[in-house]
Parts: sequence; structure tokens; C-alpha cells
Amino acid sequence: MPDIVEHHGVPVLVCDTDGASITTVQDALDHLIGAAFACAEVVAVPSTRLDGRFFDLSTGFAGDILQKFANYRLRLVVIGDIDRHLAASSALPDLVREANRGQDIWFLPDLDALSERLAPGGAGRKAG
Repeated sequence: MPDIVEHHGVPVLVCDTDGASITTVQDALDHLIGAAFACAEVVAVPSTRLDGRFFDLSTGFAGDILQKFANYRLRLVVIGDIDRHLAASSALPDLVREANRGQDIWFLPDLDALSERLAPGGAGRKAG
């Protein structure tokens, strides 16, 4: 069961590593966006919960999920080690680098890094 945790005033849905795998866009809607929509601004999902197609950008799966998050004005944070996916792709490192420069999608090693990004003055605070 996901938990809502507040990091520096930002409600974050922290998904359990043992939850359902995200293998379709509908899974993302049901298990991530639906669970967060009324109570969180950020969804932190372990990288192990995402189907391998998410990290193979040629499938379009990541783009579909990222678009859903944008449509619902939720931020997505992929938590965990994705080094093997980065090594297997020429495009994924560019996506990760660009995403981590922005405000809405991040690829971070752990929840501590997320808390740092959300801290006042951190790189991930949205002006509001």
C-alpha cells in the first residue's frame, strides 16, 4: 500500500517496492496516478516496479506514461538504480539528464535525494 509522506511541505505518494508492476498505461493510471490524484503532488515509484519497456524509449511506453502524468499535473520520480538501463540505451541517458534539470520528472537514487530536491531552495521546488 502506498504511503503519503510530506517532504518539506510537498505531499509525496511513496510506492512500495512490492506493489503491482506497471506494465501498461492503464496500470500507471490505476496504481500511480489514481492513488495520488487527490492527495499528492509527487509520485515516487521504485524503478523495479516499471516494466523494462519503460526504459526502452523506442517502445513509446515511457512517453505515454510521462504524458499521463503531465495531463494530471502530477510529478513523477523514478527511484532506484537504473544503471543497467542507461548502459543499454543511447537515448535514455539524455532523457534522464534533461528530466533531472526540470521540475516534473526525476530519476533519483533514493528517497533522501528526493527530499533534498524538495527542500526549500532545492532544485525541485515549484514556484507557487
